[in-house]
Amino acid sequence: MPDRVSRNTARAIALLAAMTLLAGCAGNAPRGVDAASADPTSDPWEPLNRAIYRGNTRVDRYTLKPLASGYRQAVPSVVRTGIDNFFTNLRSPWHSLNNFLQGKPGAGLSEGGRFLVNSTFGLMGLLDVATEMGLEVRREDFGQTLAIWGVPDGPFVVVPFFGPQTFRDALALPIDLFADPLVWYDNSSIRDKLYILRIVNLRERFLDTGRLLDDAQDPYIRLREAYLQNRRFQIYDGNPPMDDDFYDDFEDDYGDDGGNGANDTSP
Repeated sequence: MPDRVSRNTARAIALLAAMTLLAGCAGNAPRGVDAASADPTSDPWEPLNRAIYRGNTRVDRYTLKPLASGYRQAVPSVVRTGIDNFFTNLRSPWHSLNNFLQGKPGAGLSEGGRFLVNSTFGLMGLLDVATEMGLEVRREDFGQTLAIWGVPDGPFVVVPFFGPQTFRDALALPIDLFADPLVWYDNSSIRDKLYILRIVNLRERFLDTGRLLDDAQDPYIRLREAYLQNRRFQIYDGNPPMDDDFYDDFEDDYGDDGGNGANDTSP
């Protein structure tokens, strides 16, 4: 019992510290700044970002990518889909809360309904029964919530192991991590195995898109632009302002259906 209390206390302190940091940064943002109007291409830390990107790439090349390739070969597609559904379902309450925080009660109720339906009739989320019932996926994280609240993007950053982020999203990352139900599951043996399975399953889904980076003249630039454009689509639920330069660039690269954030795939 003392160990459990101490772990939960440490988590609570870390969460509080992250929230305090976020509050300070939000409080220092210029008033009236729409997150969508900030310059999303700012990359003043490019040399450091490139170094971290190279490190992440090496780790991926020798660990995650081979594991994901073996996972794809060994596990049937229908089973991988069920595993993906299960982990998506775990995050549905957090997605629901962020929808409410963004002033989208309909989407929040939809995500909450998805969790209830899939957790019961969908065998703990292995089956996506909710989609067949017309309850669409409405994934929203805390970084998107901060964007809706007016927190600017800030510079582009590459976070070790987590990859590309805006500075705002990097600050929101601890909140999203501590909102993960697995963090609070005390059976470390099962929890760690589930973490590994989720990471490998997620990496498998991006095996094919990784070729886009491999074929690029400058993979770092392509990763940065693709991430920022897709993130913008997520924030605007797939409908960014028509006069936004990002809209034209994204359509040129990915087509009309390339970035519907309401049904996109992020933790």
